[in-house]
Order: sequence, then structure tokens, then C-alpha cells
Amino acid sequence: AAADGLGSIAIDTTQLNMSVTDPTAWATAMNNLGMVPVGLAGQQLLTDSICVPGFDPSLSMMTGITPINPMIPGMGLVPPPPPTDVPVVKEIIHCKSCTLFPPNPNLPPPSTRERPPGCKTVFVGGLPENATEEIIQEVFEQCGDITAIRKSKKNFCHIRFAEEFMVDKAIYLSGYRMRLGSSTDKKDSGRLHVDFAQARDDFYEWECKQRMLAREERHRRKMEEDRLRPPSPPAIMHYSEHEAALLAEKLKDDSKFSEAITVLLTWIERGEVNRRSANQFYSMVQSANSHVRRLMNEKAAHEQEMEQAKESFKNALTGILTQFEQIVAVFNASTRQKAWDHFSKAQRKNIDIWRKHSEELRNAHSEQLMGIRREEEMEMSDDDSGDNPSKKLRVDDSALAAQAYALKEENDSLRWQLDAYRNEVELLKQEKGQLFRTEESLTKDQQLQFLQQTMQGMQQQLLSIQEELNNKKSELEQAKEEQTHTQAMLKVLQEQLKSAKELAEINGHDESQANEINVLTVALVNQDREKNSEKRSPGLKSEKEALLIGIISTFLHVHPFGANIEYLWSYMQQLDSRISANEIEMLLMRLPRMFKQEFTGVGATLEKRWKFCAFEGIKTI
Repeated sequence: AAADGLGSIAIDTTQLNMSVTDPTAWATAMNNLGMVPVGLAGQQLLTDSICVPGFDPSLSMMTGITPINPMIPGMGLVPPPPPTDVPVVKEIIHCKSCTLFPPNPNLPPPSTRERPPGCKTVFVGGLPENATEEIIQEVFEQCGDITAIRKSKKNFCHIRFAEEFMVDKAIYLSGYRMRLGSSTDKKDSGRLHVDFAQARDDFYEWECKQRMLAREERHRRKMEEDRLRPPSPPAIMHYSEHEAALLAEKLKDDSKFSEAITVLLTWIERGEVNRRSANQFYSMVQSANSHVRRLMNEKAAHEQEMEQAKESFKNALTGILTQFEQIVAVFNASTRQKAWDHFSKAQRKNIDIWRKHSEELRNAHSEQLMGIRREEEMEMSDDDSGDNPSKKLRVDDSALAAQAYALKEENDSLRWQLDAYRNEVELLKQEKGQLFRTEESLTKDQQLQFLQQTMQGMQQQLLSIQEELNNKKSELEQAKEEQTHTQAMLKVLQEQLKSAKELAEINGHDESQANEINVLTVALVNQDREKNSEKRSPGLKSEKEALLIGIISTFLHVHPFGANIEYLWSYMQQLDSRISANEIEMLLMRLPRMFKQEFTGVGATLEKRWKFCAFEGIKTI
């Protein structure tokens, strides 16, 4: 019975497979319904206040109204979604015959298809095999009134609700695990999957609702247009002698003249004037002409009122400008040194702000008053250039006196403005001079400090470079002297060796004597080298170097495999932070009989290490 009441809810995809945003599918559907197809995607909401909320005339019948999307929240068809920033906590739901367990909150929300328009039907999958229609109704009737349920044999069903917002409540149950009673059998449990479903009945009801909303919208628009339409003019009666007599009386009345003159114009345009009615129309035209003098008198009266209003406005503006000049004079007097020195910094700032604001207002009022006077002068010049002598200006003594007084006031105001501008310029010059001086002095000091630091650094670098250069030069000279000395010694020894060999061959000595001679020559060469090294290595320059040599010797003695210069420098820096690695290395190179340098490692692991060798030299001696 439920399935019969539901009708064809589950529609085969081959019968209705239409996307809401597909314009071709919408055009085909509208053509089948006998309506003009209107696009749905990308349309804006109606901004008119008279429009029905939630109306989407995309399926309306040739209304020409801008369509809207019915699935937009807040349009009346779909309730607004919950705020995204508030986390939704799902809890266990207990029913009479089953229990619903919420999904893992860390998992992503279950996916749903695109919502069809006017959707009231949901697809429910993942039902337990033993679930009945009564159990399904018991679970989903909490979401709202159920119109029909259609259950399949393959553990899914379709549920149709009475309203659209109930579908959102049913979608909330997607992902819950349903268990019948307390059974642990697989047939009594399943994970629910709730999704939107397409149904012909839902789509038909949505179309009907859209048509109804379109009719209401057309009616509202028509009522609004009728309300905003200007009223039609009153109907003009047809000409007759009686109506002509009444119209002649109305033309004489000032209050009814505008209405009567309209009727007279309409009659003349219609062609009601003929020989028989010419006299009547002439008298009515004559009555209309009599109002010309009245209108001119009214115009003159209004012009006189306007001149009086202008004069009163000008007088009031003159008084206001005078008071502004007095206020500005007070501010200028306050800014002089006699009074200015006694104010605090905050009071000076406020007085300066007030003074500038008052001067701006005074200048604006002064320009407005000058504009009014220029307009009066232009009107006077126009009247003087007119041909009619009655329009010429008659200047008397009072007018001349008023003009002289106005010119005097204008001169005073201009003089005050000039003084104010001079004071402002002086203050600005002083402020700019102070700021420029302070900024310039700061920049100069910073530049001097930076230059001094750079000069000191360059001097230190230059001194170190000079020391290194002198050391290199001395080493180079000593190496050259040693080389020349060794070459001379080699030559002498070679000659002695040759002579010794000749003597040995002549005297017939054996090879043992020749070996003794070679050993003697090698000993002489080594002795000579030691003497040269002693000559080349200068003595200690200061007590600090002696102390450093003692510490380094002790450190390297406890490190029999040697240490690199960085390790040695890090140890020495704990004792003296001003010492550098270059200074330590130079000191070690100056004493080759005490310290020697060896290379350890291969390739990328190649490392230079210093070893203490003073005891080896003592043993050899």
C-alpha cells in the first residue's frame, strides 16, 4: 500500500537523468511542458522588494522575470544550513526496536549527489537484511511526516517526506550504524547511507509551485505598476454653449484658471471654433489675456521678495563674517610670543587647530559674499547697458555710502587675511627649519658614526695585512738565503765527494770509507739546515707569546694525535676572547722545531693538524 501511495519515486536513470545545471536538459523539459526554456545556472536573485521570497521563475510561462535558484538557502524552500564554524557532534540514537551508533567524527562526511529541485525523497542504503518497513518508519519519522516508503529486497529503500526541509534531517543520519535490538548478527546490523533521490512527483509539485509563484509575482508586479502609475488627467467635456458659458466664468476666476485654460486649449485643438462660436471663443481668449497683467504683477512681487531676501541674507552674512574676523584676530593675538609662551603644548596645539578652522570658514564666507557682490555688479552693468531708461540705476547718497562702507569692510577683511597668511607662513618656515635641522643633524651624526666605524675597520684590516706582508717578505728573503746557501753547500760537498772518491780509488780504499764520507756530508747538511732554521725563527717578542706557547704546548701534548687550528682556537678563546685563529697559526709556524703540521684523511675528509714535536727534537739531539 505504501508503495502504491508513493507512486514512481525511484525513477530509472534512463527515464530521467537530467542535471539541474544542464541547459539542454532544461530546454527539453520546458519544451515538453509547453513553456519557454529559461536558463537556471548563473542567475542572480531578484532585488525588488515586492518579489516573493524563494521564487524561481526558470520554469514560468513567458513571464520574462529574472530566474533564481530554488536551492539557495534562505529562499523558503530549503532551510539555511548550520554554521560551519560550530562542530556537529553526533550522539547515539535509541529507538524502540533498534539503536543508531554515530560514525567516527574523524572520518570525512559522507558524500551526496546534487540535490534535485523540490526534492522530498531520499534514498536509504545499507539497511540490515532483517529491517522491516515498521522499523524504517520508526527511525525516519523523527525527521518529519512520511508520505510513503518503498522498500526493496536488496537492503535499500526510498522514503518520501511531506516537506523539503525534512530531507535535510534525514541526510543527517547518513553514516550511522543501525543495529536491531541487541543482536550481533550481520543480518541485524548495517551502515546507513542517505542521499537525495529524483522523483517525478517531487519534480511535478515543484513545477506547480513555481507556476503559482510566477502567477503571484505577475499579479504583484501589476498591482505595483498600477499603484506607481501617475493618475490620468480628467476627461475633457465636449463643447456646448452651456459648457462654454461655464468655462468663461471659470476663466475669470484666478483659482480655476489653470484648469479652464486646459479645456479651452483642447477645444481649440479639436476644431470647435467656427463662425457661430467664434465670438464666444474670442471672449474666452480675451479673458485669458487679462491674466497676463496679473501674472506679471505676481512675478514682480516675487522678485521684490527675492531681492529683500537676498539683501537680508547679505546683511546676515556680513555680520557673520565680521564676527569670524574678530575670532581670527583673537587667535592671531594668542599666537604672538607674549601670550604664546605661557600656554602648554596641548593648549598651543588646540589653539592652532581652532585658528586654522576659523580661517577656513572665514575665507569661505568671504568668497561667498564677494560672489554675491560680483553678481550684483554684473546685474547693475546689465541694467546700465539696457536701452530702456526706466531700468537704469539711480544712485543716491545712501547707496554710495553703503558701497563705501562695504568696500571699507572688504579692505579690512583682506588686510586681516594678509596678516593671518603672513603669520602662517612664518610659523611654517620655523617648523620646517627646525624639522630640517633636526633631521639633517641626525643624518649627519649617523653618517659620521658609520664612516668612523668603517675607517676603524679598514685601519685594522690594513695593519693586519701589513703585518702579514712583512712576515711573508721576511720569510721569502730567508728562504732565498737558505736556498742559495744550500746550493753553495751542495756544490762544495759534491766537489769534496768527487775528490774523496778519486782519492779512494787511487789509494784503493774500500766502500766503507765512502759510506762514512756520505754520512758525514748528510750530517753536515742537516746541521746546516738546523742552523738556518734557528736563524730564521726569531725569538719571542713578548711575555704574552711565551704564555701562549706554554698553553698550546700543554694542550697539544695531551692530544698526541694533534688538533686542528679551529679546535685549538676555540680552547684559547675561552682564556682570551680577543685572540684570533690567524694569530695562533702564525705563532705555530714561527716555531717549526716545537710544532709541526700534518695532513690526515683522504679527499673530502682531508684535515690539517698541529702536533707538539719539541721532545722529538731533544731526543734526536
